Amino acid sequence: MQELMRTNDITLTALVRALLDEAGIPMFELDVNMSVLEGSIGILPRRVMVAERDYDRVMRILSDNEVELPH
Repeated sequence: MQELMRTNDITLTALVRALLDEAGIPMFELDVNMSVLEGSIGILPRRVMVAERDYDRVMRILSDNEVELPH
């Protein structure tokens, strides 16, 4: 697995998930349950992971759809 992004923006995560689902590319979110520790205020970023073999294709899909990932 390779990290695609870290973000607190759940709308960006939802957009990326929708695009990857449409393309048939699985993704995995890490740190989703950290909200229990932080009190659900959204300060801890979630990590979005994709398989290394899919990474280049994912980046093309996101670029084609003008999705900018956080640095």
